[in-house]
Amino acid sequence: MARLALIEDDPNIRSSLERALRERGHDVRSAATGLAGLSQIVDDRPDVVILDLGLPDIEGLELLKMLRAVSAVPVIAATARDDEREIVRTLDAGADDYVVKPYSADQLEARLRAVLRRVGSPVSDTLVVGGLQIDTASRVASLDGAPLDLSRKEFDLLAHLARSPGRVATKRELLAEIWDQPYGGSDKTVDVHLSWLRRKLGETATEPRYLRAVRGVGVKLVDPET
Repeated sequence: MARLALIEDDPNIRSSLERALRERGHDVRSAATGLAGLSQIVDDRPDVVILDLGLPDIEGLELLKMLRAVSAVPVIAATARDDEREIVRTLDAGADDYVVKPYSADQLEARLRAVLRRVGSPVSDTLVVGGLQIDTASRVASLDGAPLDLSRKEFDLLAHLARSPGRVATKRELLAEIWDQPYGGSDKTVDVHLSWLRRKLGETATEPRYLRAVRGVGVKLVDPET
């Protein structure tokens, strides 16, 4: 897993990429504008930045130069511009790689792996929250060393929450990410799977440990020791 910062102003592309990269085990934070993305990068210190050059508030090359003044984080420039001179300018300005739209999530993932290998950043497939260990590559989860017998959806639900521990996920978000229902569906589907997952984690809704409901908002996964 790598921590990624995605700066992309197109909401459809941004949403699609976030989902695809999270499904591949990455922790993704996104921003729709360059300056918001720059502030986020300084605060979050991601492993890689995916930067669209056509941003509404600042030219991508200018943002890249500003970023290079404060950080050496690897940057993959993702843009519709395929002019060779533009590619050279972008690489000279400090980008580590360049991908031209339209591109697939698999192509971007391959470039991410290549960049991370070059800079020697550790990439782990294992998510750890307290006594929970979730290997997204092998799709195996354990609690305090004991394997968990999870269904496919239970595993996906647990992994999604574990990628951002402490952050509240709404039921609408979970329906979109886990059940591919971006326009909503039955909250009962989420509630039932959360109930099954709680049982396998040895807890209940009235006596929660890892899964904490936030009334009227959603649910979050936490380390019970913190």
